[in-house]
Amino acid sequence: MRTLTQREKKTLRYATVGIALYLALFGGFKVWKFFDRKRTEYLNLVADARQLKLDVQRREAKLPHIQKLMEEFHLDPAKLTRATVVAEASAAIQKAAQSGGVQLGPIRESPARSASRELASIQLEGTGPVPAALGLLQRLNTCGYPLIIDSVQFSSDPMRPGPIKFNLTVIILDFEQWKSVEVPHA
Repeated sequence: MRTLTQREKKTLRYATVGIALYLALFGGFKVWKFFDRKRTEYLNLVADARQLKLDVQRREAKLPHIQKLMEEFHLDPAKLTRATVVAEASAAIQKAAQSGGVQLGPIRESPARSASRELASIQLEGTGPVPAALGLLQRLNTCGYPLIIDSVQFSSDPMRPGPIKFNLTVIILDFEQWKSVEVPHA
């Protein structure tokens, strides 16, 4: 092998330094992009964790209010099952009527309207003293089921002056549909 001249050695040194600089810059750029991507992923993860923490804090702040409502209305959504809630609500209404001194007549359960968020509606007729009938309406809120009084019709019996007759329509809400709806933040 022949020996290199000074000029060739100098050119070789410049080429080596140039290639080393090129590799350092190119490799450094790749390393910089890698660490920048990891940093961005970390910052996104931290932002998600903060958002999750805020969501948990909001839910914890609502918890005492929800527990108070559950105690006030004797309603535990975890114990409600879609298959039996109509029959159990009907039984609870009958029990509330009996405990208040109201005699119930025919009770009709009908399926829900297709476009609404309800499981069923219950139509019932009853007779009893005015305070007992009004007490029944008040006790429906605390039966432990998602009930809404849709309509009430009172009438007096001309043959019997004391008690009144009433027709009551109660709607049982579909609690599963109401749980899944997000309330818009206005």
